[in-house]
Amino acid sequence: MIELRPLFRIEAEVGAPQITPDGPYGTRRFIPVTGGRFIGARLSGTMLAGGADCQLIRPDGVAELDVRTALHTDDGVTILLRGLGLRHGTPEVMDRLAHGEDVPGSDYYFREFMLFEAPEGTYGWLNRILGVARGERRANQVLLDVFEVA
Repeated sequence: MIELRPLFRIEAEVGAPQITPDGPYGTRRFIPVTGGRFIGARLSGTMLAGGADCQLIRPDGVAELDVRTALHTDDGVTILLRGLGLRHGTPEVMDRLAHGEDVPGSDYYFREFMLFEAPEGTYGWLNRILGVARGERRANQVLLDVFEVA
């Protein structure tokens, strides 16, 4: 049986997307991470600016998420977070999200899995776990409840 343990909550601040429309696979969106926080019982800290979500919006309307960003713990350790996920919903809900409306996460599917790269030591255990998350997209923010797959 798979067990999920709470890891942390991400409150990522994001900038305006850079869009390359109508490519051979769909529309590409590059969404910069500009800051934010992550808060959990085992680690907390800030989201460093400079990461991004490089999305592919497929012809069927599904957003394929491909995230690379850095976490900086409150005790000074920098950790890479790599995430892959999917976000989709009804055309009406996705249109509302695209126009910057805050739509409850329960109205659409937003899931992501995560891998981490941390220096050995205090957070070396992150290199040996898989994270899964349920998310919510806001106008200038992404909220993710992240769990360790035990």
